[in-house]
Amino acid sequence: MNPGLAMIIHAGIAVALCTGAIPAQRMRERLQPMSRPAETPAQVPPLKGKAEAPLVKATSTQIQIVLPPGEHAGKVAVYELGPNEKDDAWRDKKPIETAGMAARRVVKLNVDRFERTQTGRRDRLYSKFVVVPANGQEPIMPVRFVEDFSSLTRRKLPFARTHSKKGLQVQMVDDAMALGVQHAALNVDLANLFAWAPTPDAIPYVVDGERFLFNPPVVVDLDQRVTMLSHAGMTVTLILLNYTNTAEAAAAEVMRHPNYSDGCPNHLSAFNTATADGLKHYRSAVEFLIDRYTQPDGRFGRALGYIIGNEVNSHWHWCNMGEVSMEEFTEDYLRAMRIAATAAEKICPTARVYMSLEHHWNARFDSQTKSFPGRAFLELFASRAREQGDFAWHVAHHPYPDNLMEPAFWKDKAATNDVSTTTKITLKNIELLPEYLRRPELLHKGEPRHLILSEQGFHTKDGPDGEMLQAAAFCAAYFKVAHIDGIDAFILHRHVDFRDEGGLRLGLWTRNEMSPGPGDPGRPKRIYEVFRMADTPAWASAFEFARPIIGIRDWAELLPESARQPSPPKK
Repeated sequence: MNPGLAMIIHAGIAVALCTGAIPAQRMRERLQPMSRPAETPAQVPPLKGKAEAPLVKATSTQIQIVLPPGEHAGKVAVYELGPNEKDDAWRDKKPIETAGMAARRVVKLNVDRFERTQTGRRDRLYSKFVVVPANGQEPIMPVRFVEDFSSLTRRKLPFARTHSKKGLQVQMVDDAMALGVQHAALNVDLANLFAWAPTPDAIPYVVDGERFLFNPPVVVDLDQRVTMLSHAGMTVTLILLNYTNTAEAAAAEVMRHPNYSDGCPNHLSAFNTATADGLKHYRSAVEFLIDRYTQPDGRFGRALGYIIGNEVNSHWHWCNMGEVSMEEFTEDYLRAMRIAATAAEKICPTARVYMSLEHHWNARFDSQTKSFPGRAFLELFASRAREQGDFAWHVAHHPYPDNLMEPAFWKDKAATNDVSTTTKITLKNIELLPEYLRRPELLHKGEPRHLILSEQGFHTKDGPDGEMLQAAAFCAAYFKVAHIDGIDAFILHRHVDFRDEGGLRLGLWTRNEMSPGPGDPGRPKRIYEVFRMADTPAWASAFEFARPIIGIRDWAELLPESARQPSPPKK
């Protein structure tokens, strides 16, 4: 980064947690953020009708490929590809099954779901498949992943119902419970999750007959936090990250993306699903987490939300795989998302898998090989996912103010009311995002994707009024989000001011300046009490101070026309 630019790189990483957690060495935009010009969003092809699209289904023993009526008649071959193989790699493979088919009839082709290997049974659930005429050159069915998991026997756990959208990236568990937090987010560094050197107490987990070992102190610490938070009635979301500077050296070759650049600013790699070893470790980590935190008896606690990476439309800074085009990054990230979603479908389909986006929407933050407009990226992602077999992906958005040093988001100039042209989606125009996700081409099984606001916060300015303005900004944001349908959670960043956050002071608590720790708590700030009261019957009196600061007479003035009604925040 050019030090002459008066800015801090924008993005978001969850809070520094309790012992064993990884603090984000976060840099952010300072003063006016430097957005890049808007780009034309990717064109989304029209949805195919159900009768026209091939379908790949899974049962307990088979993978079934259902082909719609077509012109081809004769012998066909079914090829299996790994999720990290190119779509034309079938040309160098042998088919796993052959069969005959008749023209103009629905055809069902069955292959064994499990393949016997030296270590056990390999599950084809994560593979993609292509059907080619025997002796033919071009597929009659393009590459498709498993899309229908409904025949599998899986855990049927309800997604926790909370009484409000109030959430926090939790550092102090006891304090979060005292605050009445309903949605908690925790970081998980996947590289640190593994026990790279075998130890007697390492936690084993078997995938496809291969034994993976997990790090007891890291896992037990996470167990304790997830258990306390979920048993207190909170929904728990885990933010999966891939740090390159926190894991043992043995992890680097496996976990780090092969295209990772040491020149990136925040030591965060894209997930390595490009190599065979990286892919199986990523899959085993995701399966381990979902399996552990959806146990029917809840003995390790319950976590049903999984955010894959951080602010990936600014990938160079927060999910690095070198300088790449949007198309290249989308294919790689789509693979990581699909693997996580498949793990959820296999174990507990209630679990939700989210992509992470920062607030740039029709503009990009950095150069076109380091960042992409959120809208263009999301539309390309949705299109490619649908072409290969759609799955249940959801959105975790970070609607920080236009200028991160200015908490008064209602003054944002880059956030307008036109989703097709607005530079950013911040809390000022957040209503655009749930409406956008209702577009037909973005639905999954006829329903909108789930949307959470998984990270946003408000800076405490210097001076006697700094804490008052931060608290007022929270009041305005919480009231607005509470009244907008289609947003499941509003998760504040952060619990305690953090020393290494580029001068930002976003916490409910000050940092203890006398302590050597970068995020040790000092005292509660003005925002603390309004956060505590936000979803209680006393919200109106607690929020009253904020109306003249915001410049409104009625809280309904903050709402879009579709939600305007002078009532307390929805529960």
